[in-house]
Order: sequence, then structure tokens, then C-alpha cells
Amino acid sequence: MNNFNYSNPVKIIFGKRTIAHIADEIPLQSKILLVYGGGSIKSNGVYQQVTEALKRHTLFEFSGIEANPTLETSLKAIELIKKESINFILAVGGGSVIDASKFMALGSQASGDPWEILSKGKYPEKALPLGTILTLPATGTEMNDRAVITNKALQDKRSFRTPLVFPRFSVLDPEVTYSLPVRQVANGVVDTFVHTTEQYLTYPDNAQVQDRFAESILKILVDLGPQALKTPEDYHVRGNLMWASSWALNGWIGQGVPEDWATHQIGHELTAFYGLDHAQTLAIVLPGVLESQFEYKMDKLAQFGERVFNLNQPNTKERAKATIDAIEAFFKQMGVGTRLSDYGLGDEVPAKVANRLRERGWVLGEHQRITADVVETLLQSRR
Repeated sequence: MNNFNYSNPVKIIFGKRTIAHIADEIPLQSKILLVYGGGSIKSNGVYQQVTEALKRHTLFEFSGIEANPTLETSLKAIELIKKESINFILAVGGGSVIDASKFMALGSQASGDPWEILSKGKYPEKALPLGTILTLPATGTEMNDRAVITNKALQDKRSFRTPLVFPRFSVLDPEVTYSLPVRQVANGVVDTFVHTTEQYLTYPDNAQVQDRFAESILKILVDLGPQALKTPEDYHVRGNLMWASSWALNGWIGQGVPEDWATHQIGHELTAFYGLDHAQTLAIVLPGVLESQFEYKMDKLAQFGERVFNLNQPNTKERAKATIDAIEAFFKQMGVGTRLSDYGLGDEVPAKVANRLRERGWVLGEHQRITADVVETLLQSRR
């Protein structure tokens, strides 16, 4: 296990009817910007709970955050923040809304072009305080210091990370997830699954606590993910999936261990170019990454197969190969396609994505062995 420093300051408020507690977390004199997406929070009762809780606060609203949040929309919110001297942001939604809100919190304090936060890593010295109410468990952004934003004009999806955007608090009420469409539930499970594997499916490093913790998250997803599709109002299923998504990317299982993240970086390009859901890109790319890097990931794949999928092939190589098959079968069980053709994408995709990586000079993976040529080959295998 490698050396590490770890701190996570996010206050979690978990459980039924906990939205009412936000009034205790935000100073009364705050000018709050309520940020949300397409308006589903008004049909499921969340909006009403929020406005009731904050009836003594000064509240502004900004809606219309996309499923893949864009720079262009976020800049409009930043204009409003500056115009009204807003000093607190409350994100109500899933990862897209929270990521956009994190960018607003930073971008509103930037002295120059906010896009440079993503394109050049130029961070302001401070950010506005931020709170979240999670309605779609998937990304873990409610309990971490990172986010992803798409520049629609450039077809460029970039991430940033800074402790300035740790939420002050995050409310997790499993009941608000009951009305989620099946597609979003499935995407959330797949996203959480791949967050975990990016930090786990590398090579053995004798980090036994992190391994076992990651395996427990993966086992929960494999066992409860399909159940969530069948019984959408099972509080305990939804509660465990919601908490698992937070722990998959709150920093803990990545401490002291090698991490990959190639699947995410490749997947971001598929979203930027073709608008696929984030989880859909992950389901396409992960099996290809595992196959292309099989030699280097074989030991952890075999461990994964035994401990999570209960595979018992005595030969390590055979068990590792069976694990990749089991992962792809799980994605399909969740109803998420694993091939480019499942989304109507054609033969031009591998070269287009690989060329983007060549332009940037990127080499990916925990061993820095995933070149643009490797990416082109592995995407060809996912057609």
C-alpha cells in the first residue's frame, strides 16, 4: 500500500424526510441559488420540500441543467450569480446538476475565463459554498471534490478536481429515487460499478482494506442492482444503492492504491462526440479496456471473479476471462448496451476517438500502456 493523506469534510444527512434539515445547514442571511435539471423535482415533491424548508431564506432558481452538463448553460447561471450577489448554491438533482453547480461555485469566483478551470487547470482561490440534495445516485459527486463539464461548442468533455468544491452537506433520502425512470436507475448502478473498478481492477498492492471495501460495494451492486429495477419502492434496496454510490467515489477506496480511469477518459470522448449517456459509454469501453490490458490486470480480475461473482475456475487465467464475461453480462442484465452498435454508432468511431487522444498526447491507464493506437483497436472490438 502506498502512502496517502485523506480527508473528506462532507456532512451526510441520510434517511427519510431529511430534506427539511437543510434550513439548519444554510445561514438565514444567505442568498441561495437553487439549481436543478428538467423539472422532475416538481413532479416528485422534492421541489415542494425544498421551498418549504427554505421559506425564510432568499431563494433564486436556475433550471435546465442537461444530462451532460454544459459550459454554455453553466455560464448563464454564473451571470445570474454575479448579478444577484448570490452567496450559496443548492444543487438538487443527480450528478449532472451537482457537477454543474460545482463549476458555478468555482467559475463565479474566477477572474478570467471560467473554461480555463477545465482547459488549463487555473483555479480561483475560493469557491462559493455548496450544498446538495441527491435525487439520482450514480456519480458520487455529492461526497467528493471533482466534476465533469462539456464544452458543447468544442465537443470537449473535461474534468476538474479541487477541495474547494467539497459540498458543505449532502442530503440522501432514498425515497426520492422511487420515481426514477428505469434507464436512470440502470445507468446509476453501472456508473457506480465502473467508479469502483477504476480504483480496484489494476494490480495487487496489498491494500486489503481497500480491496475488501471495493468488493463489498461491487457485490451490493451485483445483488441489488437488478432488484431495484423489479421493486422500485424497496427502501432498503434503494438506500443501500444510494450509499454505495457515495462510497464508490468519496476517495476512500482509492487511497494508497493504483488507479486506472482509462475507461472514463475514453468514455468522455464518446459522450462529447455522440451525446451518449455517461454510463452507456462506460459499459461499452470497460470490457475492451480489460481485454486489452488483460496481461496486467489478470490477477485482480481473477480475485474479483472469485469474491464478487463467486466464480470458481481453478485456473487464474480462465477465471479472469470469465470475470470479463460476467461484467458484460451484468451490464446487459441492467439493460445497458455494451456495444457501439447498440447505440447506432458506426465504423468511424474508433478512429475519431483515437485521433482526439493523439491530438492531446494522452497515454492512459495505471501502467500508461493505453496509447491512442490501443484505444482505436479496443473500440474496434466493441463495435
